[in-house]
Amino acid sequence: MMIETMFVLASYLVGAIPFGLLIGRLAGADVRLAGSGNIGATNVGRVLGKKLGVLTLFCDLGKGFLSVWAAMKFLPASAAQREGIIALCGLAAVIGHLFPLYLRFKGGKGVATALGVFLALSPWSALISLFVFLGAVMASGFVSVGSLLASALIPVWLWLLGESPAVMAVSVLMAVLIWFKHGANITRLRRGQEKSWRKSGL
Repeated sequence: MMIETMFVLASYLVGAIPFGLLIGRLAGADVRLAGSGNIGATNVGRVLGKKLGVLTLFCDLGKGFLSVWAAMKFLPASAAQREGIIALCGLAAVIGHLFPLYLRFKGGKGVATALGVFLALSPWSALISLFVFLGAVMASGFVSVGSLLASALIPVWLWLLGESPAVMAVSVLMAVLIWFKHGANITRLRRGQEKSWRKSGL
């Protein structure tokens, strides 16, 4: 199990790379001190502009995709429970983003990284979830609503597409973690205090 553990650990360390913070510092700002204080793409875009927000989005998505792709490509075919380990690598990347070792375990909300994971594990479910996200954001005006709805529904798409129990289990755990990290957003939505992307220009 040594090599399997190494892949999962490496996925966590890659997922923990705080691209939003690094991009912000290169632009001369600490995004943790402005806007929502989050290191994700939405806050980077709000604080530093759309271009850097999009760059952060693709970087965060890429680390989720890379973690799973690398496990698929390089994990030996003889590895014990290979399919489950690959799914765990995706989960580890998301946990790394949510609770990064480099930032004393204070990270982002995991939506973009989770999307990257499922683009590698189950591209169709990821694309369906992306459309759900975009539709919910356009209809509600809130990025958080799209994130919550898309993460909650992805296990459904995985089930309909006949994905493995390991992938479905990982998707449920990711959804729970994403909802947990959106606790403050949920509170603001209930109070009518959540910031709309229409007002912020995002």
